Amino acid sequence: MTATTKIFLTGVTGYIGGTFLSQLLLHPSVKTFEITVLVRSAEKAQLLKALNIKPVIGSVSDSKLLTEQVAEADVVFNFVNCDDLDAARAILDGMKLYYQRTGVPASLIHTSGTGTLSEFAKGMHGTEEVYSDLDIPHIESLPPTAPHRLVDLALVDADKQGYAKTHIVLPCMVYGEPAGVLVDNGIQNVYSIQVPCLIKASIARKQTGVVGLGKNVWNNVHVQDLAILYVVLLDHVLGLASHNEFQHGRSGYYFAENGEHELLDVSKALGVVLNDLGIGSAEPQTFTPEEATHPLFGEVRDYNLENILGTNTRCQADRSKAIGWKPSRGTDALLASVRREVQALLPA
Repeated sequence: MTATTKIFLTGVTGYIGGTFLSQLLLHPSVKTFEITVLVRSAEKAQLLKALNIKPVIGSVSDSKLLTEQVAEADVVFNFVNCDDLDAARAILDGMKLYYQRTGVPASLIHTSGTGTLSEFAKGMHGTEEVYSDLDIPHIESLPPTAPHRLVDLALVDADKQGYAKTHIVLPCMVYGEPAGVLVDNGIQNVYSIQVPCLIKASIARKQTGVVGLGKNVWNNVHVQDLAILYVVLLDHVLGLASHNEFQHGRSGYYFAENGEHELLDVSKALGVVLNDLGIGSAEPQTFTPEEATHPLFGEVRDYNLENILGTNTRCQADRSKAIGWKPSRGTDALLASVRREVQALLPA
């Protein structure tokens, strides 16, 4: 790496990307970073500029712009739609140009998700199948039709070709209150997807719901713990840390989890909170088939409750923890966070 490390990020006004960027600005080596971000809002661009960040106004749908920006970066962080193959290809095109100019592969830290491991259970049962990020053959057994898989495979192939070093982060159910300068300045989204969707759907029907029996199992990770995993990966990319389990390409998968839960547990926690507010009984009631399959709020694309709250996804972050990631919040923190989320999401 040169004395100045050029870092390019997408998705920094989002829940995960913004939380990480706040952590990045606290990095001991931040004075050696030249940070550029892609942002759609001119107003937020000005707020980011005030933080000594270079904003580029545009979106990942502008492939030419995305490729041009990536081509200048030593390290790229991608926090946008992990099923957007066109955006992934534009990023890889930029990395190829960087390699052609420098002869050195740049590093990409990409956000995927453990939804790629999903077993469709409709909330009726759990699973004994648990994936480890150290068990690459098990991960490679996933079909290309699995969620997020086409993008992940494209990144691994680029690494195999030698012009990029790719690292794929797979968060599970992300929850919790983000913190940092981007929150303080109103730049980033402060809500995740799964728990808020459950809350909104339950408030709308005036009764806490659950998909099926809620016996399906997901892992969980606090958004601030997740942000630290990206910092750990960056430190390894920059040579500030070293561990033999830090890998890229075929072996460069990093699960992000610190505990697991049955989805019924989240619904029960929500039921208590809503009942305290006079909304329904404390005991969750199964969503009707129509409710469970109805397309959710626009920001969640075509997802429905069955897809995001009724599947099984179990994993172990063995590689992530081996390289020095130390998450501190577990399942108890997830369940405790439900009350704050309700208070924030209740209609005025």
